[in-house]
Amino acid sequence: MSEKDSIAKANTPATVDSLAADLRTLGLTAGQVVLVHSSLSSLGWVVGGAQSVLMALMDVLTDSGTLVMPAYSSDNSDPRHWQDPPVPEAWWQTIRDHMPAFDRKLTPSRRLGAIPELFRTVPDVRRSDHPSTSFSAWGRYAHAITADHRLNSSFGEESPLARVYDFEGLVLQLGVGHDTNSSLHLAEHRAEWTSKRTVKAGAAVELGHGRQWVQFEGLHYDSDDFAKIGAAFEAHAKVNTGRVACAESKLLQQRPLVDFAVEWMNRNRK
Repeated sequence: MSEKDSIAKANTPATVDSLAADLRTLGLTAGQVVLVHSSLSSLGWVVGGAQSVLMALMDVLTDSGTLVMPAYSSDNSDPRHWQDPPVPEAWWQTIRDHMPAFDRKLTPSRRLGAIPELFRTVPDVRRSDHPSTSFSAWGRYAHAITADHRLNSSFGEESPLARVYDFEGLVLQLGVGHDTNSSLHLAEHRAEWTSKRTVKAGAAVELGHGRQWVQFEGLHYDSDDFAKIGAAFEAHAKVNTGRVACAESKLLQQRPLVDFAVEWMNRNRK
């Protein structure tokens, strides 16, 4: 969406104060642990853009709460598996040989939007060490949530998603749907279905003695049914819905969502 479209979408510009008021009305309060997926353009025209959204979230949660966002650098991965878009096979080895090593401060996020990309640069924000699927966190439990993110557990038991689950955190969707809901990947680790499998993954990392391309086993993730799972969950669970600025938004408990999704996948995936 262009900036012109964002202006046309909004009756009035959103501000830090108006965003904070909308977030409180949705159910966000001080002290909560919340994992946010977002679309800045869905909010309409925001005075200060992504900075104002972050200020509103932090103002509401306060430093007694914890704000978590994805910070994926999905291009630091094995090009063999790239689909959006794929690259020629003749390029694969060049990419593996020359992809810069993951750097928590320097490596940008990819295709997540302006809000999480700005968030990872904020002072006092911690970022997990996974070279492809890192998460950023700020607040009371930021260290506990981002520590010990294992290579072979992108979204599994040794990932920030599982720590949000442990802290009985929330998921906030600002103008996005369940198709981007990363917590459903945690359910994939816990569920069992016949065709569940792992793949050979890879990434460039810094090991203390220089950059290396490392290989590891990773789960083959499939988000094609996430929207269907989310709709089924909402049909029987309490989900707070409302508008934050112009964005249709939802606030829900992560733990019941993950538990529901595990059972759904057990029954419906083949």
